Amino acid sequence: MNFLHKSLITLALIGASSLMAKPTIAILATGGTIAGAGTSEIKSSYSAGAVTVDKLLAAVPAINELATIKGEQISSIGSQEMNNKVWLKLAKRVNELLAKPEIDGIVITHGTDTMEETAYFLDLTVKSKKPVVLVGAMRSGTSMSADGPMNLFNAVNVVINKDTTGKGVVVVMNDEIHSAREVTKVNTSSVNAFASPNAGKIGTVYYGNVQFLMQPTRKHTVATEFDISKLEDLPRVDVLFAHPEDTDALVKAAVANGAKGIIHAGMGNGNPFPLTQDALAEAVKKGVIVARSSRVPTGSTTLEGEVDDKKFGFIAVDSLNAQKARVLLMLGLTKTHDKAALQKMFLEY
Repeated sequence: MNFLHKSLITLALIGASSLMAKPTIAILATGGTIAGAGTSEIKSSYSAGAVTVDKLLAAVPAINELATIKGEQISSIGSQEMNNKVWLKLAKRVNELLAKPEIDGIVITHGTDTMEETAYFLDLTVKSKKPVVLVGAMRSGTSMSADGPMNLFNAVNVVINKDTTGKGVVVVMNDEIHSAREVTKVNTSSVNAFASPNAGKIGTVYYGNVQFLMQPTRKHTVATEFDISKLEDLPRVDVLFAHPEDTDALVKAAVANGAKGIIHAGMGNGNPFPLTQDALAEAVKKGVIVARSSRVPTGSTTLEGEVDDKKFGFIAVDSLNAQKARVLLMLGLTKTHDKAALQKMFLEY
């Protein structure tokens, strides 16, 4: 066998080996029900975030056949405890890991209470086209028929799927794939707790078999203008919920306690109670950004409906729900306080 022949065989073997090499996936654990543990498999009570990432991964050994897994603990909290500090820590770590050539994607285990906000925050701040998947569970790991292991198995299959690249941050729950912008929690306790009411799911994943149905259309990840690399905190934005016989007291309290922005979840197409509307207009005069959202679960909050937005200085959040509008306004306020520029963000993101 001559030297050329040996070299060709060696190159072929190297090529075959590279084709068979498993992707490397980082799994970042934040806590939540998926890492929860209780005293009984038939009772609903449990402690969120009680299980470490190593034990979480050990419960799903099949994922090691799919990828080289690197686990890391970011926090150990129930997601009702989520805060700006953890968001910034998580986003910075995601960007740091995705900048490494050897990391092919990231799965984040997360509680379901605020999963949609974390997903959207990352969708606006991650600076990579590599896949980022959030996953959680509605039943703790010690519950009968726990859904966490299959959700995690499916999430790893989604993150290694080539078609996930460039779709922004996605959420995988109950055999469905949802875009970060559109997904919301629609049930308090059922395993089918997540949906995308305005746009629908973008795909499915059934026992690891991934099928995408749609493509997210709003700006995300590498197309956004937000940079959190130097941020240590985010501007305060409060959410106020409208109702008949509403009051101006909460608006005044928000302003007095340093809110830079207010998301008002109004009635119908974002309509405030008259007394509240007057207080919101006064808040605008004091430099607070007021964005009208709606307490209605579907549809858009549009400019210049029953409310004279130009007169009062309000902006409208388009089809974002109130909790996600808060995320976008916090990030928007790190860039500008110009109302026209902020309004443009709500129409683009």
